[in-house]
Amino acid sequence: MASLSLRRARTIIRKTLETGRAGEMKPLSVIVLDAGGNVQAFEREDGASPGRFQIAHAKAYGSVMLGMAGTAQKKRADEQGYFITAAGAALGGQLVPVPGGVLVRDAKGVVLGAVGVTGDTSDNDAAAAKAGIESVGLTAEI
Repeated sequence: MASLSLRRARTIIRKTLETGRAGEMKPLSVIVLDAGGNVQAFEREDGASPGRFQIAHAKAYGSVMLGMAGTAQKKRADEQGYFITAAGAALGGQLVPVPGGVLVRDAKGVVLGAVGVTGDTSDNDAAAAKAGIESVGLTAEI
C-alpha cells in the first residue's frame, strides 16, 4: 500500500521547489500532510514571507479534511460561499479555498494526504505541487 512516508514527503518538497525555481516562481513554501492532516514535512525557501507556513498548511489541511482540492474549493466558494465559510469555521479557520491545496492519491484513488504550496500565483503553486507529487509516482488532484 502506498503511503506518504517522510522520505516521499521530502522528495515531493524537493521536486516542488525545483519546479518553482525552474519556472522562475517567487520563493515557495511547501507542506505535506498525511491523510489525518498531520504534518509530514515543511520547507520555506529563503525570501518567503513568514506567514507562509500557515497559508500552506491551511491550503493542504482544508483539502485533506474536505476531500476536495483547492481548485474545487474555489469553485464551491464562488457558487456557495456559505458552505466554504461554514467549513472554514468548522475547521477552526484552517481553510484557504484556492489552488495550491493539492490532494495526493494512490493508484486506486485513495487519498493519502495533501500538499499545500504558497508563494507565487495560486495556479503556479498548484502546478509546482503537481510536479512534486507526480515525481514520487502518486496522483495529484489540483
